[in-house]
Amino acid sequence: MADNSKQEQSKWVTTVIMNTGLQNHEISTVLQRQQHRVRYSESVEIGSVIFSLSGVAFILADIQDLLVRGEEQLLERIQKFINIHRNSFLVLSAALHGPQEWSVTFRIQRRFLGSNLRIIPVHNTAETVKLMLTIAKMNSKPREDDISQKMAVTKTHIIENSPVWKMLQEYQQLHSN
Repeated sequence: MADNSKQEQSKWVTTVIMNTGLQNHEISTVLQRQQHRVRYSESVEIGSVIFSLSGVAFILADIQDLLVRGEEQLLERIQKFINIHRNSFLVLSAALHGPQEWSVTFRIQRRFLGSNLRIIPVHNTAETVKLMLTIAKMNSKPREDDISQKMAVTKTHIIENSPVWKMLQEYQQLHSN
């Protein structure tokens, strides 16, 4: 019973904007089952999943499709995507990431080196949804502020309890007298 109330307290729900092409996709179904508000739009890039309240955007791609159809179309979509979204992620899905899949990943990575694109390899829908929600949750404003505050408190605690800090204070006291 206590576990259940903990889960309800930590339940995080947000609005997700997806390209209409993903309307019948498994990811859309999973997000809706978790009570997230899923909205569809023709105006967002094909394969896009956008967490606007968190300021993060994902573009989904299946590596097997890339191997069959070629990468050029996806590379154009990615370029357009990263020009629009400041905090962007490419989610590359493959059941198994073998040599061919890693080769595709590295080519894409090399092409967008130095850009704001981060590439994440995944194996299945559950993993994809979990990583997108984790990243979006960590970038959501209340959570981001909470994490920043905890980091500041931790930093202060480390500094105050540091033997080097204590030695510097003693040194300063000795030389100021």
